Amino acid sequence: QVQLVESGGGLVQSGGSLRLSCAASGRILRIDDMDWYRQAPGKERELVATISRGGTTNYVDSVKGRFTISRDNAKNSVSLQMNSLRPEDTGVYYCHANLLEIGSGGEYIAYKPWGQGTQVTVSS
Repeated sequence: QVQLVESGGGLVQSGGSLRLSCAASGRILRIDDMDWYRQAPGKERELVATISRGGTTNYVDSVKGRFTISRDNAKNSVSLQMNSLRPEDTGVYYCHANLLEIGSGGEYIAYKPWGQGTQVTVSS
């Protein structure tokens, strides 16, 4: 089954930068939208940024002008460049994708996997 593997989280001071990466592996026919979500302690998971296969992007208002989402369709990967980080950006960041997987019999299966999550901590 298709898996999403994230990397790049860590601890950074307020105003610093981090870059998150996520790579999909498995029998993939096509990946449509790819997204980054985050979940802060005690809060619900929220959509941070999304990018279509054609490169159209959308961001939650709180990160506009600071975060940039990008993707490499040839590598089935998505990244999130996070600049001017704030303590309120702290949380577990999850990669998510809307894709078509190739089943064992050659059939196409719609699948929306999640990555395992990577911790981002911004200190004040």
